[in-house]
Amino acid sequence: MGKTEAELAARLHEVFSRFNTAGLRLRKDKCSFGVSSIEFLGFKLDSLGIRPSQSKVKAIQNAPAPQDKKQLQAFLGLLNFYHSFLPNKATIAEPLHRLLDKNSHWFWKKEQQQAFENLKQLIVSERVLVHYSSKLPLVVVCDASPYGIGAVLSHRMPEGCERPIAFYSRTLSKPERNYAQIDREAVALIAGVKKFHDYLYGRKFTLVTDHRPLLGIFNTTKPVPNVISSQMLRRRIFLNAYDFEIAYRSGNKLGNADFLSRLPLMDEQRMIKEDVLMIEMVNKPVVDAKHIAVQTAKNADLAKVLSWALRGWPPNMSRSDRLYPFYVRRQEISSLKGCLLWGNRTIIPTESRQVVLSALHTGHPGIVRMKALARSYVWWPKMESEIEDIVKMCAPCQATRHENAHAPVHWWETTKNPWSRLHVDFDGPFQGKIFFIVVDSFSKWLEVFLVKSTSSQSAIKPLRSLFATHGLPDEIVSDNGTAFTSDEFKTFMQDNLIRHIRCAPFHPSSNGQAERMVQTTKDFLKKTPEWQDIDLRLSRFLFNQHITPHTSTGRSPAELMFKRQLKTFFDKIHPHELPTAKHEIGREKSFNDGDPVWVRNYSTGPKWVPAKINSRNGPISYAVQLDDDSRIIKRHLDQIRIRQVAERGNDLALFNQNSKEPETSSESGSAAMDESSPSSPLQQQSNSEGSSQHRSYPSTAADSSTPLDAGISSDDCTPRRSNRARRPPDFYSVPGR
Repeated sequence: MGKTEAELAARLHEVFSRFNTAGLRLRKDKCSFGVSSIEFLGFKLDSLGIRPSQSKVKAIQNAPAPQDKKQLQAFLGLLNFYHSFLPNKATIAEPLHRLLDKNSHWFWKKEQQQAFENLKQLIVSERVLVHYSSKLPLVVVCDASPYGIGAVLSHRMPEGCERPIAFYSRTLSKPERNYAQIDREAVALIAGVKKFHDYLYGRKFTLVTDHRPLLGIFNTTKPVPNVISSQMLRRRIFLNAYDFEIAYRSGNKLGNADFLSRLPLMDEQRMIKEDVLMIEMVNKPVVDAKHIAVQTAKNADLAKVLSWALRGWPPNMSRSDRLYPFYVRRQEISSLKGCLLWGNRTIIPTESRQVVLSALHTGHPGIVRMKALARSYVWWPKMESEIEDIVKMCAPCQATRHENAHAPVHWWETTKNPWSRLHVDFDGPFQGKIFFIVVDSFSKWLEVFLVKSTSSQSAIKPLRSLFATHGLPDEIVSDNGTAFTSDEFKTFMQDNLIRHIRCAPFHPSSNGQAERMVQTTKDFLKKTPEWQDIDLRLSRFLFNQHITPHTSTGRSPAELMFKRQLKTFFDKIHPHELPTAKHEIGREKSFNDGDPVWVRNYSTGPKWVPAKINSRNGPISYAVQLDDDSRIIKRHLDQIRIRQVAERGNDLALFNQNSKEPETSSESGSAAMDESSPSSPLQQQSNSEGSSQHRSYPSTAADSSTPLDAGISSDDCTPRRSNRARRPPDFYSVPGR
């Protein structure tokens, strides 16, 4: 453009010179020279400046007047959508708003027609229509009515509002009016995309509809539904050639396209003749061997390398030189038809590397596959690092990548004493029950409790019981369950001065001690029948766990916990458990089989009854046979006393006489005591307990016999006294003497 023809000719000559320098050519049938105005990309350029093209706003300019209130509401909806760009809209549209009053009858007069025309001119003015920009996001809003379709191409402005670029509408054909609503909405989407093909092809845009079911059919991130009509499938294939994102917007917010669909132009617009196939690629620069050769010759660095490959390499080169990567490969670098090759791989110039990277990244194969593919065909310095960068900056690749590799295992610090750090966790519901698991990290001592729920109280109550038995630990490790994050559990830890360590959320392996014991407990319970008592099953499991050497320590939990082994069934089968030699009791406390004795009677009758030793049951217990009924009973050594048997064998008669407790005066008792030593069982006890010499120097029969009652003759009851000289006892003294 120029102010004068001379200025225009000078500028035109400069443009042609630059085209020639760049090697570009122009088609004569697509050029216009010396014209006063021209339409370009939907705008009219002339001496007055840039204005909207009449073809863009024809859909609104030629829209017919509304015929009822429903069509008028659609038109006013278009006005409300762009109300922030329409000055004096409320004043101009006042006659039309009055037609929508509740008690108003429909009429259309000159006043309403004039307001309608003014509003149409206001909509298509440059205050509303914006220039197309390649830097602003594109939005295509489509809608369908029972008799027409409409579409609006808009820019989403930085402030968040949408400004229209062009409008489009048309009436539906007779077969199309018989379509279901979902098919009419799909026809509107296809028609809008075809109409604005020049703006949309090769760019990402948002396709807006008020029919929610279309989101599941045309969403590019979801697979094609299994049940779909062939017609809808063809529409899906057509839209796959475009880079778009489909979105839903309710009908009351879709006034711009809704008006165009309800008041369409009667003449059907000409559609784009070209068919867009699914396999057709976006128009991008094509790179082939000819382009690589041209760019290699123009690139300063590669031109040097090409010259060296043809004429010889320099003798040496510094490592800091940017051409050093080529120098170290000089033995494998060659040239063919103006292109540089490293082995069989083409060396790509800087200008084409981004295109090659985009081609390698087609389908988002990932870093490894991209590198493998690139190593088969191309090379340039730092190629692999650039491949890594492009994948790391690709949002779809990062969003769908696999989980990170597990971090190296971080072992817990080894505790030096038992019951220093405990790991706790809940297990269940399992087999209809919930378990609370506690394990000591030092000894691997396990405790399992049946609880009713996973509440804080269900954790605190078992811990209190354990603390009463084993004492307070230094630390307790748990996950982030609500039972362990509650204020109640926190207070319990603080009151007992215990450090509470919680693992990372959603990372159970951090509390591996407890998780492993949960698995071990479940494995055992699965192997035992569920009909058995759960307490019995747990007791057996815990007993086996406590006595079995652990794989990590090589010693049983009980040995590390209590510094001793628990006695088990297997200890009973070892010879060291056989009884050793009996403990020798003093002679004064031992009896032989058949010895006559007095034994304590705990039933009715006399307190002491005669018997004889039958056998020895233990160190200080005997089986004795009663003289009266030959019953064998068991008695302790303290319940047995020595009994001297009379030679005439009338012990039983003597016992029967003595069983009647005689009433003797104190004088006769004293006389009897002076005459001989008492021989009753009670007196025998005093004698035996008063001196250890009694059995070394046994008393005579008269001394050890039962005292005679006054009414019993000495011939019948008194035992024969021995003629052996008798040593008087030195342990007895009469009180008061």
